[in-house]
Amino acid sequence: MNIQSAINKEVFIPRDERMLVAVEVQRRKRKRMSFLPTGAKGDYATFICVSVTNTRPHQLLVTKVKKFGGSSSYVRRSQWTVEQLRQVNGINPNKDSPEFDLVFDNAVDQWVASSSADKCIFVQILYHACQTYWEGKAGSLGKAGKLGKVGRQGRASQSAPSDSPPGPASRTLQARRKSYVPPKQAEFINCQSKLTGDACTMNLVIYRCKAFLNRMKKMMVANQRSPGQGQPGQRVTGSTMGNVVQRMNVSLGERGDRLTRAEDKTVELLHKAQQFADTAHKPAVRWKHRAVTPHHPTIQLCHPSKPKDCAKLASTTQDGPALQVATLPHGQ
Repeated sequence: MNIQSAINKEVFIPRDERMLVAVEVQRRKRKRMSFLPTGAKGDYATFICVSVTNTRPHQLLVTKVKKFGGSSSYVRRSQWTVEQLRQVNGINPNKDSPEFDLVFDNAVDQWVASSSADKCIFVQILYHACQTYWEGKAGSLGKAGKLGKVGRQGRASQSAPSDSPPGPASRTLQARRKSYVPPKQAEFINCQSKLTGDACTMNLVIYRCKAFLNRMKKMMVANQRSPGQGQPGQRVTGSTMGNVVQRMNVSLGERGDRLTRAEDKTVELLHKAQQFADTAHKPAVRWKHRAVTPHHPTIQLCHPSKPKDCAKLASTTQDGPALQVATLPHGQ
C-alpha cells in the first residue's frame, strides 16, 4: 500500500471523505515547535491533502496531515474548507518548481514539495476540483432560486383575492436573500498555463510518471546507503539503475516540452489557415457576382479547291466553341 492509499484509509475514509490528491511538503521557513525542547528537531513528515465529502452537499477540503517519527499512523492536524482558501501561489510561472504558497483566511503557509512533479500534480488537481466545486455550487444556487421563484408565484396566485400584506417570515427571508454575498473563489497566481488549462490530461500523465520515477530514485539511493548494500557489485547495479531512471526522467521532460511546442505550432497553423481561408473567400465572392461574357460564333472561310481541309475543320468544331464553315464560290 502506498502513502496516499494509507492516508486515505486512516484519515479520510473513517470521516466519510474521499481523498483526491496528497503531496509531501516541507516548510521553506521552518517553524520552531513550542512543545519540543530547545535544540531538538521535529522528526515528522507533513502532507497537504485535498478531499471531498461523500454526503450532499459536497464539501471540498484542504487538510494538513502529519506522520511523526517512530509512529506508523497518520494524524490530521488542520483542515480548511475551499471557501477559506484565498490564494494558491505557484511562485514560478515559467518552469516547474517545487515551491508553492497556500493563503487561507487565518494562515499563510510556504511549502516546498518533495519534487516539482508532485507539486504540479497537486496544483492541477486542486485547480480543477475548485472549478468543479464552484460550478456545482452555482448550479445548485440557480436551481434553488428558480424553485423559490416558482413557489412565490404559486403563493401569490393563491393569495391574490385576499390582498393581505406579506408576513414577517417572508420579509425576513427576502432580507436574507438580499444580504447573501457569494464567497470569493480562490485565486491561482504564478501557475503555469498547462496546469490551469483545459487540455492537460497528457501533462498530468507525464507528471505522474515523473513523480513515480523520483520515488524509485529515492528508494534506490536509500537502499545504497543502507548497511546491507556493502558489496561492490550491488553498488554498481544501483548506480546503473539510477542512471536509467535519470535518463527516463530527462526523456519524459523533453517529451513534455515537445508536446507543448507541438500544441503551440498547431494553434499557429490554425490561425494561418483561417487567414488564408478569409483571403481566398474575398476574390471568390467577387468573381461569383461578375457577369460571364458569352462566346460569339466565328466564321471560317474555306476554299472549294480544298474539300479535305473544309471537312477536317468542320469535324474539329463539334466539341469546341461555335464555329461556322462557309465555302467560297468558284473564282474567288
